[in-house]
Amino acid sequence: MKYQKLGNTDLKASVIAFGTWGLGGGSVWEDTHDLKVEDLLHTALEEGINYIDTAPVYGMGDSEKRLGKALKGMRDSFLLQTKCSLNWREENGVFKYARDGYTVYNNTTREAIFEDVEESLNRLQTDHIDVLIVHYVNDTFPVKETVEALEDLVKEGKIRAYGLSNSQPKDLEEYNTYGHVALVQEQFSLLAPFHGQDYFDTCTKYHTTFQTYGVLEEGFLTGKEAFDRQFGGNDIRMRLPWITEPYKGKLLKLYDDVFTPLCEKYHCSYANLFEAWSLAQYDHMSLLTGFRHKETIRDTVKCLDLHLSKEDLETLRTAVKDVQVKVLDK
Repeated sequence: MKYQKLGNTDLKASVIAFGTWGLGGGSVWEDTHDLKVEDLLHTALEEGINYIDTAPVYGMGDSEKRLGKALKGMRDSFLLQTKCSLNWREENGVFKYARDGYTVYNNTTREAIFEDVEESLNRLQTDHIDVLIVHYVNDTFPVKETVEALEDLVKEGKIRAYGLSNSQPKDLEEYNTYGHVALVQEQFSLLAPFHGQDYFDTCTKYHTTFQTYGVLEEGFLTGKEAFDRQFGGNDIRMRLPWITEPYKGKLLKLYDDVFTPLCEKYHCSYANLFEAWSLAQYDHMSLLTGFRHKETIRDTVKCLDLHLSKEDLETLRTAVKDVQVKVLDK
């Protein structure tokens, strides 16, 4: 495993982070309540992963609750990251979405953030959060008030660092006028790289870690068999373009003509190929990926030993131009 400090903090995190969106279940994922979370955490530790990401709205508290239970006896072995700003307590804030019988609001006021943290601490059964992420940056409320709340939580020992998600480079600039943002967590992949590419220079300016999610595009970059699956209800994969034409046909051809030959050359999985490509795009990249199987954890860490040549990095970049999109509905 490789480790890096998050931003300008002293928090030493594994480059690979364990994402737990799927643990929350709900209509956006198939049922995951049969997963043995403790076993997944033990496997993560065996592979050197010490960094976990969750959020209150993942299953409306279920992901945090399951993690809190599973982390008993292991809490000190992990850096624990959760989020604030999205809540379903009351109609107080900006409407975000309605799902699974809940209405979620986005609120970055001091009062809301403090409430979010207390509720997360209770669900996670811990006395502190290592990294708190503003889940959706919201310009309805004063940034100064938001950052001062985050800084006060650091002083109180409730959190150790904080970051931004679903934001823009200008947000990082503004937040850093009042405090110190350790990392930004944003969507980034070979198929949708534009937001990350726009962000990297600002991250470099502030020594900010860029944490990417969506590198494998919800499984569509793990193999051709992903295109044969049927998704129903509100499953997030129904909202991605890769299951529709012309994207589907073009991607399947890329598997035959480009992706498979490169995997054979490097003796790696498809997932490793795209993970390695992503990690090569920025010096302080954190790879956030979801795990539901031990085998996935063991395979993912192999990407850290995969070093693609400059020529092959460029081959991948140019090959996918016709199937890249700027904005995804996630």
